[in-house]
Amino acid sequence: MSLITDEQVILDLGGDDRHEATRTLAETLVATGRCTDLDAFLADVRAREEKMATGLPGGIGIPHARSAAITEPSLVFGRPVEGIDWGAKDGPATTIFLIAAPEEGGEAHMQMLPKLAKALMDKEFRAQLQSARTKSEVVELVNSRVSLDNAPAKPAAASTTTAAAGATAAAPASDKTWDRASVPDEVEPTASAADASTSRRFVAVTSCPTGIAHTYMAAEALENAAREAGHSITVETQGSAGSTPLTARQIAEADAVIFAHDVEVRDKQRFAGKPTVDVGVKKAISDAPALLAQAGRLADEWRKDPSRAQATPASVMDDEPESEGLGTRLRKWLMTGVSYMIPFVAAGGILIALGFMLAQIFGGETGAIDVTKNFTLDPTADAKTITVLQNSFNPLDGMHWAALLFLIGGAAFGFLVPILSGYIAYAIADRPGLVPGIVGGAVAVTMQAGFLGGIATGLLGGLIAKWISGWNVHKNVRGVMPVVVIPLLSTLLTVGLLITVLGRPIKWLSDQLAEGLNSMSGTSAVLLGLIVGAMMGFDLGGPVNKVAYAFATTGLSAAGTATDAPQLKIMAAVMAAGMVAPLGLALATTIRPKLFTEPERENGKAAWLLGASFISEGAIPFAAADPWRVIVSSLVGSGVTGALTMAFGATLRAPHGGIWVLPLIGNFALFLVALAAGVLVMTALVVTLKQAAANKTTTTTEAPVPAA
Repeated sequence: MSLITDEQVILDLGGDDRHEATRTLAETLVATGRCTDLDAFLADVRAREEKMATGLPGGIGIPHARSAAITEPSLVFGRPVEGIDWGAKDGPATTIFLIAAPEEGGEAHMQMLPKLAKALMDKEFRAQLQSARTKSEVVELVNSRVSLDNAPAKPAAASTTTAAAGATAAAPASDKTWDRASVPDEVEPTASAADASTSRRFVAVTSCPTGIAHTYMAAEALENAAREAGHSITVETQGSAGSTPLTARQIAEADAVIFAHDVEVRDKQRFAGKPTVDVGVKKAISDAPALLAQAGRLADEWRKDPSRAQATPASVMDDEPESEGLGTRLRKWLMTGVSYMIPFVAAGGILIALGFMLAQIFGGETGAIDVTKNFTLDPTADAKTITVLQNSFNPLDGMHWAALLFLIGGAAFGFLVPILSGYIAYAIADRPGLVPGIVGGAVAVTMQAGFLGGIATGLLGGLIAKWISGWNVHKNVRGVMPVVVIPLLSTLLTVGLLITVLGRPIKWLSDQLAEGLNSMSGTSAVLLGLIVGAMMGFDLGGPVNKVAYAFATTGLSAAGTATDAPQLKIMAAVMAAGMVAPLGLALATTIRPKLFTEPERENGKAAWLLGASFISEGAIPFAAADPWRVIVSSLVGSGVTGALTMAFGATLRAPHGGIWVLPLIGNFALFLVALAAGVLVMTALVVTLKQAAANKTTTTTEAPVPAA
């Protein structure tokens, strides 16, 4: 099966922008029978680009997607007549690859993408593509470097390059998605002669958010640099398809460790006691020789001072992490906790809501009250209920099903605060933070300190665990540090401080917040809805949006099984407001298409589904193209919806889902009215602002030129 044919090569690619160019490339797949629905495939490509730009330094653009409209894995090559802006900082793209894979074609997709990533690191390969005179020459070049294996790919293994062997590093065999990468021109080696004269052994871990391009390009760059400098290196590529971990022997024999990553390195404690260089993944791609030289110097320093190896690894950090402010790091820690908590919220909230529905169907309001009275997240009451259901469960009795759903949902809700706390601590201290975080969160629940208690114990437990992990201990103690010492001391200190010092003030704050929310009515409720709604519409999935969303989801833990808790109203307001921007822009592109570009009109089609599914990011392409008009309109429309949702008293237990969880929304008819009102307001405002801008442009263009 050939990935590319002559028909899938365009040597004089045209197009005013990358979207038009992508359409031209994709049309070749329709012509060759590899694409069954052009618009559906382009929508998938656009959705992928909204997550991360596919323009690469070095004049490369790599639009790509998996799609149900693609029948077999395919590449399309385009060489623009003039460079096309593809989002890279260093200028327009002159070499374009459109990558298309079937939705269920993961094996093939994972094979070709790492190989293409490695090929694009080769400056000679890129030059050959630029100088090719015929389509068949391009096909031959690509097939020589990027082809599918006959057998299904296995998970990506750690790859090794050794200078003495003179072998080229094997291409990683698999991964699932393609992400934005940096493909610079060849980097001049910066290692000194002294550094190069001593052969060393290194191990490295590379990883990027989506797990392909940066991950493997960084590995390739490190391997090439090591080979040129006479070193050996084994790289563990932690891609989205997983990886084969470095062995304990490889780590033990290494002189130093290099972490080149934009996501947390898995099982970082394996490298305890090794000198470690810790940088962002782009640093390895752009300046691998300098990293190897830095790791070599650090290894020499540790060799001269053996006592340093008795501590957990010291990291020489890149400049970027150090430049992050406390606020940025705090937001990342909190959002990590929230992201792990949300599945528990979804499972527990939906089960409880379904239990309410069944109780009301089969028992009326009285039945709903009767079936919930034992569901207070009280272990004793839950144990009694389990015993009753075990002994007398009747599958034909709707009330028994209601009780079962309540019981399971309540159990899931019982984990919200411990999971929130545990993974905040995990974000700070990695695995050593889990025990103090989770135990501290559980004690916070017992003390009725709510989600504020969970946040406090997560931060405290993580910071304490990280502090203890950095102790310089004797080598005989180092082995039991992560298993015994760190969890023991960090849990003791975290929970001890919570009970003796922090518990009462945190519980008081939590009580005040609950009392304030419970007392909300009329103007105060509407004002809160207006604020959280505007926050959801401000940056469309950015930090402000996430703060409002985190406030709503963490508040669900305090709602328990109540049917009219204010936290449920806040969740409804947040979700409704988050749906406004993409739906408003979808409607605007439908009723006034001439005010939008052709790519924006295509985005508008996809925004219908994205908005209905509560994916605010569907509006990002519009905001990127016309920030102030779109954001102002989104702020107003989302604020209106948030305020009306609170005024109408709509409630929601599910933290996500959009229209797909409509049956679980209390007062869903009024919820839809509030949503429609905000969408109409936003549509009217964005159309008015864009029309005014268009009129102004026309007037300026048609104005007579004054006589000289």
